[in-house]
Amino acid sequence: MIWLAVLGCALGCYLLKLAGMSVPERVLADPVLRRTADLLPVVLLSALVAVQVFAGRGTDGPVLGVDARLAGLGAAFVALLLRAPFIVVVFVAALTAALLRL
Repeated sequence: MIWLAVLGCALGCYLLKLAGMSVPERVLADPVLRRTADLLPVVLLSALVAVQVFAGRGTDGPVLGVDARLAGLGAAFVALLLRAPFIVVVFVAALTAALLRL
């Protein structure tokens, strides 16, 4: 059963890639579409970060959780405002969360 799911996902990914390559060039030249395509990964990554930072587990199921991860996100935001390199931003966030959990 698992192999059927893996093969189905592989076929779906291939067909999605094929559909993207089949779009005419004139459609891709639209400035609104280009801007949307450029910003879509940023929006998706932001949503993933928000879910990971605020998701918590309670005794009754998922709850809104605030812990050291939120402080790490805040520290990363400050590091970004100070124009730190990406690796420094990640290190600052991880160090902040780790020290608060200690």
